[in-house]
Amino acid sequence: MSSAEPDGVLVLAATPIGRVADAPPRLVDELATAEVIAAEDTRRLKRLTGELGVTPTGRVVSYFEGNEQARTPALLDELLAGRRVLLVTDAGMPSVSDPGYRLVAAAVEHDILVTAVPGPSAVLTALAVSGLPVDRFCFEGFLPRKAGERGRRLAALASEERTMVFFEAPHRTETALAAMRDAFGEDRPAAVCRELTKTHEEVRRGPLGELVAWAAEGVRGEVTIVVSGASPTAAMDTDPASLRAAVAALEQDGTSRKEAIVEVARRAGLPKREVYDAVHRDGGVA
Repeated sequence: MSSAEPDGVLVLAATPIGRVADAPPRLVDELATAEVIAAEDTRRLKRLTGELGVTPTGRVVSYFEGNEQARTPALLDELLAGRRVLLVTDAGMPSVSDPGYRLVAAAVEHDILVTAVPGPSAVLTALAVSGLPVDRFCFEGFLPRKAGERGRRLAALASEERTMVFFEAPHRTETALAAMRDAFGEDRPAAVCRELTKTHEEVRRGPLGELVAWAAEGVRGEVTIVVSGASPTAAMDTDPASLRAAVAALEQDGTSRKEAIVEVARRAGLPKREVYDAVHRDGGVA
């Protein structure tokens, strides 16, 4: 009677977002013993293992956004064959705005054990140091690059009461903050967390209007933005001037006037016709 094939294990391992000393001790053990290591960037993995003083014994393969879909079946086969597969990304927890979700979903579908090595997370670190409410929050990842899509995403979040966490590229930080200011108001409290846990770590706190001015001078490094949620008692002003301003803000971000009117009507809880009339009163939006 043949013995059953041993069960494979998928291990998602958090890697340092800044200082190598923040690496969890279990990461060293997993890197040394995993039979297969799927890495977002094999060069960064080599640098990390060198700094940690560990020599992987398993096979190393690349697993990044460009090949994630194509490579998932082969990694699933490794798991089905009973091997221990370690998944690491460049920084933080795999699958959180990084490769990993497809492999996790495939493993779960085939009843393969999925576990994790907890550790550094830019999302939770930024939230904790922001000084903003942490009892309820949501992670929104990266905003769309196109102005219209970005404006619509933020408009849909204008009434979100939970603290919001975003990732952003340094060269787009000013644009993102300006779009947030237009959607949430210039007085909405926020924090820009730059180079978290690194030598030049900086947390800039203040209302969105001030942060836009600060970012205009240039931002460098990895950026995480934390924005306070909307006040549960705050209601959108529904006077004609406020409605026109809200539509104009969305149009400025690339939203068509028709779509902007629909969105403002939704946020204000008004009929579309009322917003339409306000926009086109006295010459309409400039």
